[in-house]
Amino acid sequence: MDITLIEAIKVACFIGALVAFLCLERLYPYAKRPLMNARHLIRNGVFVLTTVLMSRWWVVPLSLAATQSPVGRGIALPEPLLLLVHFIILDLALYGWHRLSHEVPFLWRFHQVHHLDTKMDESTALRFHFGELFFSALFRCGVIMLLAIPFSHVLLFEAFTALCIFFHHSNIRLPKKVETHLNPYFITPALHWMHHHKKQAHTDSNYGISTTAWDRIFGTYTKAARTPDMPLGVEGTHGDADIFELMLKPFHKQNTKV
Repeated sequence: MDITLIEAIKVACFIGALVAFLCLERLYPYAKRPLMNARHLIRNGVFVLTTVLMSRWWVVPLSLAATQSPVGRGIALPEPLLLLVHFIILDLALYGWHRLSHEVPFLWRFHQVHHLDTKMDESTALRFHFGELFFSALFRCGVIMLLAIPFSHVLLFEAFTALCIFFHHSNIRLPKKVETHLNPYFITPALHWMHHHKKQAHTDSNYGISTTAWDRIFGTYTKAARTPDMPLGVEGTHGDADIFELMLKPFHKQNTKV
């Protein structure tokens, strides 16, 4: 596969999905909010910038290095089927990492920065602490190395993941029939908002990125019960924090999960 073309597809998916859902959630919002909340947008905008930079400077180069490692052994399958198998494996790996980020106190220190957003929308999809991106890239590269996953497959999966996370973080109101038919099989905004519910029992569920299959198999599925005024954030906290506090939060001992 032409890597340059695939990288262009990935960038197009990323920018296209970001712009499209930013527009859609303002045209068809689920939770009514001001069109422009400067503090919220600036705070999350800083994380969007650091996420993009970390991806460019750390995640992508490390992934490329992992695909060139002689350690792993590939799966002998024809190309279309092999791509599908790699998608399934990487999607399962993301589910596993996401769950670990909630269950391991050290990892939760970083991941909670994503969950402290009390006004979830499209910008929340890229609100990740640089420390979380650092460790998650190492975890994923282990999977890539062991299975000798080609770089082209990694890039295509990243494009697919971008579409998923922009979709299910968005503050978009879907037609009720559409959402009802999607919820049992795919991670929708209704399902992922439950994952961002302030009540920890709901927060520790719906870890999937694209499909509900992993949550159903491993017993972490919670039915959609989203409401426009449902409390979002982290149980035991009071609102969001400023950008400097959020950057330093993982390094404070008291921020482990109870």
